[in-house]
This record gives sequence, structure tokens and C-alpha cells, in this order.
Amino acid sequence: MSAWIRMIPLDEATGRVKEMYDKVKTPHGTVDNVMKVHSIRPETMDGHYVLYKAALHCKDNSLKLWFLEAVGTYTSMINKCDYSFTNHYHNARVLMGDDAKAERMRRAFAEGKPEKVFEGKELALLRYAGKLTARPQDMAESDIKAIRDAGGTDEEILEVNQVCAYFNYANRLLNGLGVTLQGDTVGYYKDGKADK
Repeated sequence: MSAWIRMIPLDEATGRVKEMYDKVKTPHGTVDNVMKVHSIRPETMDGHYVLYKAALHCKDNSLKLWFLEAVGTYTSMINKCDYSFTNHYHNARVLMGDDAKAERMRRAFAEGKPEKVFEGKELALLRYAGKLTARPQDMAESDIKAIRDAGGTDEEILEVNQVCAYFNYANRLLNGLGVTLQGDTVGYYKDGKADK
């Protein structure tokens, strides 16, 4: 079983569900369980997909996609969401093109010490995402100032805020409905390239 609730199989999808399955197919030509779990309410699948694409794949994003995937990895690790962690660590590693650095990043995130790999603006942005995930009630304007002081722009702050917020949503969807990777293809990108 790949979720605790009913999911409509691809070969049984009709109408709006089939339309949404066609829309959310990965570059591999598959529909991941993170989307299939919405199949009995396809409008939430649509909303989820639009948010995912806007947060991570907006052509106007100024931060590198590998770094946004790293933010999602860190958020998912803090939330203990194996589904998202497995997929998005894979994505970050592929897009980084440096397996050794990716492994150092994974270990640093597991220790809650991104400073072991990152510095400057990237470190400030990761600290912000970590705090926003673990202690959202403690957020303060000084968290934004720390990013600006490290060279971050308001656009970059918003990009990380939205990626972090998206993954907190997705992590709760996945953990709350017992969604597993059973039947999925891990990772989103084909040949290390992002879709456009």
C-alpha cells in the first residue's frame, strides 16, 4: 500500500482526474504518489502542482535550483518526511553535480549544522528555513535582517520562504496520509537537467 487512503490508479482515471494526471506527469512520464494521493479530490492536486512549480521552477527565481532543492531537503529532514527527503536530496545531489559535497550537506543537515558546508548568504537562508520549519512562532524581523546582512535580497528571501512553506505543506500531506515511495521513480530530473 502506498498511502493510507484510496488513490485512483492511472489506468482507471477519467475526466478531471485523468486531465490532472496528464498535467502532473514527471519528466520520466510517471505520476508520483505525492500527486496521486489527491486523486479523489483533483482540485487539490491542481493547487499542489501549481504551488510546487511556482515555488521551485519559476523562471524568475534568482537562487540556483540545486540550492532551492537543498532548502526542501533541509525542511523535509527537520520534519522527518522520508518521502520528500529521499526525492529532494536526490534532486539536489544530481543538480549539484558533486556527490561528495552533497554527502557532506546531508550529514550537516542531519546534525542541524548547515554551517559545516555553507556560509554567507546561503547559510543565513538555510538558518531561516530551519527556524521557520521548527519554530515558526519564534520568527522575528531580525531573521530577515541576518539574511540581508549576509548579502541576501528580498527576492531571495521570498524564494526560500516559499520553498520552505511549500515543503512544510507537502511534508504534512505525505506524513499525514502515510504516502510512501512504493511505485515511484525517485528524483524529478532526467539526466541532471531541470524541465523548463
